Amino acid sequence: MSESLNPVTVEVIGSAFSSAVDEMGEALVRASHSTNIKERRDCSTALCTAAGEILCQAEHIPMHLGSFLQFVPRLLADYPVEELRQGDVFIGNDPYAGGGTHLPDIVMAEPIFVDDTLFGWAINTAHHSDFADRGHAHIYQEGLRIPPIRLQRDGISQAEVMRLFLLNCQVPAERMSDLRAQMAANRLGVLRIQELCARFGPETVRRAGAELMDYAERKMRAGIAALPDGTWTFSDVFETESLVEHTTLSVALTVSGDEMRLVFDSPAQVRAGLNVIFTALQATVYYAVKSVVDPTILPNAGLARPLTLEAKPGTLLNCVHPAAVDGRISACQRVVDLIHGALAQAAPDRVNAASCGSVHVASFSGTRPDGSIWVYLETIAGGAGARPDKDGLDAVQVHMTNTSNLPLEALESEYPITLVEYEFAETSGGDGTWLGGMGVRRTYRIEADCRVQIMGARLTSRAWGLDGGGPGASGAFRINGDPNAIDLSGSADLRAGDLFEVITPGGGGHGAPSGRAAILRAADSRAGRSAAPA
Repeated sequence: MSESLNPVTVEVIGSAFSSAVDEMGEALVRASHSTNIKERRDCSTALCTAAGEILCQAEHIPMHLGSFLQFVPRLLADYPVEELRQGDVFIGNDPYAGGGTHLPDIVMAEPIFVDDTLFGWAINTAHHSDFADRGHAHIYQEGLRIPPIRLQRDGISQAEVMRLFLLNCQVPAERMSDLRAQMAANRLGVLRIQELCARFGPETVRRAGAELMDYAERKMRAGIAALPDGTWTFSDVFETESLVEHTTLSVALTVSGDEMRLVFDSPAQVRAGLNVIFTALQATVYYAVKSVVDPTILPNAGLARPLTLEAKPGTLLNCVHPAAVDGRISACQRVVDLIHGALAQAAPDRVNAASCGSVHVASFSGTRPDGSIWVYLETIAGGAGARPDKDGLDAVQVHMTNTSNLPLEALESEYPITLVEYEFAETSGGDGTWLGGMGVRRTYRIEADCRVQIMGARLTSRAWGLDGGGPGASGAFRINGDPNAIDLSGSADLRAGDLFEVITPGGGGHGAPSGRAAILRAADSRAGRSAAPA
């Protein structure tokens, strides 16, 4: 067995990995064209080993880890290492044949060669606001499916692949620009790792990567070992605009020494875009456990080693072909609630009350006077759960999503929509010693006929509180004040002058009610403001 590297060297190389993925992310954001990437930063970057293990993921979108876990292994199954060349670029998005988690998240990977030997991969994913106004009965309705294929060979673009891709896009010029930004971001990652190998030597950098993964494993094991042994179960309801009735999701979480086993129970996969592919479930579990056990654990493949996941194939939380998956993040948000609800029984001082538990999405699409199609997508912040010693944060993205707010100046300059109201959903946070965070109310005036497709959860259920804290308020979607204007397909036609309103759920409270929420509600009532629907 070789001697361990100097810890200082390992730390320096680990910091270089983190710096590289952060720099890749900034390059992707700054070079992109679509508002969803350049303004809302709906993208993530990472570095992988030659075999595809995660060396380092930037602190962008936790959900996007699911797009990285299996992409390179799937790619290598069709493209042997000896056939790879510097300058190759691969693209893919398919959850069943490409390692993705849903079709709008397009993954791009470039091999990193050092001294003519494959060292690793620069990889990123970006959510392309395209494929709008789709059905979600099965995966074939949700967009163009792409297994990992070459987009560029030896530095030369495969024009026929790009033509095929763009023909299936509603906003092709935007897609072309965003794909180029993804390629530029990976190219930067390749250069940074080649520079690092030139400084320290490829074998030292490779060994440092292995030691960093081992370190993440040790920290995860230590964090789990600090929990009491035992099994804790937790169930929660899950409902969205696409489900007529509440569905129950459950987890049994077992801690045994320095290992954790999570067994999920969910109903059969549904004929709607709510199903979760297993890599998306893995990404959710890794985030949710890390956030409680030890948030400082390095974001690499080592943290997953002490964790075992089980979910019956063909169910909502481990779907199989041809289940639709576009809205998988709604169920993944509830998976976080399940895990935190179970861990709250084992480590009550480490867990917050439930956050809003939803990713409220509004995706608008229409046609400009010149005949071109426009697509505007927004995921809207909600309330975070109260902490054991502080109020929950108001109007933030929680858990599996981490996108930014689209500034109204960008919205109104690029799309025929005016934002007429954007404010806290007052008193939507749950009551308690510490109040749950408030959701938001966002009202759009439609300036030209278009169509909207929504996704949201906690529309009738409420985020739970802890230690006697009250639940947060539910969310809603309304057209001209009517909450029933959107059918189970989640779609509706909008006419110029219509008002489309989104209210996001609040977080749960923590601790016995203090009366602060009642005082706030009374003040709001005197001011003529109304809370989000209970």
